[in-house]
Amino acid sequence: MNDMKKIVPLLIVAASIVSLTSNAQQRPYYTQYIMNNFILNPAVAGIENYTDVKLSHRMQWVGLQDAPVTTYFTIHAPTKKDVYERETATSFHARGENPRGKNWVKDYTAPENHGGIGFTIINDKTGPLNNFIATATYAYHMGIGPHTTLSAGLSAGISNLRLNTSKLQFANGTMDPAVSGSGYLNNIRPDISAGLWLYDRDFFIGLAAQQIVPQKVTYSNNHVGLETGKLVPHLFLSAGYRLFFTDDLTFLPSLVVRYVSPMPIGFDVNAKVQFQDYAWVGASYRYKDGFAGMLGVNLSNSINIGYSYDVTTSRLNTVSKGTHEFLIGFILGNKYGDWCPRYNLF
Repeated sequence: MNDMKKIVPLLIVAASIVSLTSNAQQRPYYTQYIMNNFILNPAVAGIENYTDVKLSHRMQWVGLQDAPVTTYFTIHAPTKKDVYERETATSFHARGENPRGKNWVKDYTAPENHGGIGFTIINDKTGPLNNFIATATYAYHMGIGPHTTLSAGLSAGISNLRLNTSKLQFANGTMDPAVSGSGYLNNIRPDISAGLWLYDRDFFIGLAAQQIVPQKVTYSNNHVGLETGKLVPHLFLSAGYRLFFTDDLTFLPSLVVRYVSPMPIGFDVNAKVQFQDYAWVGASYRYKDGFAGMLGVNLSNSINIGYSYDVTTSRLNTVSKGTHEFLIGFILGNKYGDWCPRYNLF
């Protein structure tokens, strides 16, 4: 066990370098993306009738030195808000109605055609590598049926990969003389993502491509040069369908499929049970990686919180204390007091 604790941090440092020198998973994992589809797909921007703000902090493989830590901030809003002429089932505790009951589904209509804008900041740190991403997003939502809408979105910004050469140490604790004194090396590149999102009162299907422009990653100065790294596109396919257990309980199974060439396809299977518009619990299985439990509460019509805990099924479970992910959301300009999203099923 002690040997494992000594070896694993070195493996994490090595893996963070390998992720650049091979076509490995280069974007961070999220467990609670089901509470913020915008973090995976830019086409979600502006899907609701208010400004949606999310803050998240993820500590992966707690207890291991140099394990991944990911923090993000997202904000998105429609460019044009709907003007409701009548009270709907999604109104703030509509009299005599369950705001998430079957009457809500009966009265659901597609939103008017409109645009959406958003902004994302991500900081992902693993060992000696720190990846900072900042992007702006525009999406357009177009009705293609009485209850169905198709949106398309594009995000563009920068990615700064920062290498801390002081952490490039070998197993014997010595530093490579070639990088001694090099300090921090920065690599700034454009970051572009695109997506499509088809949604209805009962289902959603999304396709997104992150980091869509393949690029070489080169760190160089008088001491060191890493020229074999390459950023590659990441593809995400999302789908989900809502079912009613009772008028108070809804069930939402969903699936996310990930592909990064030339790695095998990976996927997550999720399930979420929600009580009216107050609280929800969920579970997730990531293929050949682990399980997660999730829960969330809507504290009011403007604040919601979520928490998830992951357990890995790999050998890391002998030394890791699991993965914690915290999320807090703020709804700004929620004039009609909705406690839950209307168009984004999560």
